[in-house]
Amino acid sequence: MLILAFDTATDVATSALVAEGEVLGERASRAARILDDVDGLLAEAGLDRGAIEAIVVGTGPGSYTGLRMGLIMARTLAFALEVPVAGVSTLDALAASTAGAVPVIDGRRGEVFTLVNGEPGCLRPEQLRVEAGRAYVGDGAVRYRVLLEAAGAVVPPDEDSAHVPLARAHAVLARDFGPAELAEPIYLRLPDAERAIAREEARQ
Repeated sequence: MLILAFDTATDVATSALVAEGEVLGERASRAARILDDVDGLLAEAGLDRGAIEAIVVGTGPGSYTGLRMGLIMARTLAFALEVPVAGVSTLDALAASTAGAVPVIDGRRGEVFTLVNGEPGCLRPEQLRVEAGRAYVGDGAVRYRVLLEAAGAVVPPDEDSAHVPLARAHAVLARDFGPAELAEPIYLRLPDAERAIAREEARQ
């Protein structure tokens, strides 16, 4: 089965074409370029969009705008190509990059997204319960390297691919393919616009 996988939840958007476990091509750029990347991957493989048999999309957590962009593209392509979709957590994809690694995504606003007892959570960096000697990966681990390493964490070099949610990992982790709308985003807090509205309503 030819799977198109992509994730736009973080600053580095990734995409990959995977057939029967073999990576035919992979790219990393920005969320705004993801469709160009997909078409480029297909062209390099000598295929067209009609060859895609399933789609895997990253479900976050991460940037609200990036997440929406990826999910909309997944649903649009799935509808046009009549193929099933599976969602994979960006945190799970990051964790798969390094055995035993703890994924840490920069949530901005002085917060990080990570796994807490196996579930996605939003914490302040100082709230992380760091396990000495364990690997911590993701753009959040890079941003808060000093804090993590002071607590005994192992953080790979900034340029290490372990910090990027590689789309090939999404393809491997994907389960339960079905209608595109079942791939739900993982939002751990309200987007800025909704927060502003809530504050305004509270003042009235």
